[in-house]
Amino acid sequence: MDFDEPQETPDLTLKSLKKQDLSTLSVDDLEERIASLKAEIARCEAALGARGSTRAAAEKMFKI
Repeated sequence: MDFDEPQETPDLTLKSLKKQDLSTLSVDDLEERIASLKAEIARCEAALGARGSTRAAAEKMFKI
C-alpha cells in the first residue's frame, strides 16, 4: 500500500441511491437492486462483527 495515494472517501450517505427514480425500473431491476443492497448490508454487518471481535480482544489484552 502506498501511503502517498489519496484514500477513497466512502459515500456513507448513499445520496446517489436515494435520488434515483425507481418508477423507471423494471421488476427484475428492482429485485436485482434489493439483492445487491442485501448483500451490501451483510458485508457491512460482517465488517462490524470483525471490528467488534478485534475491539473485544484489545480490551481484554489491555485490561488490568
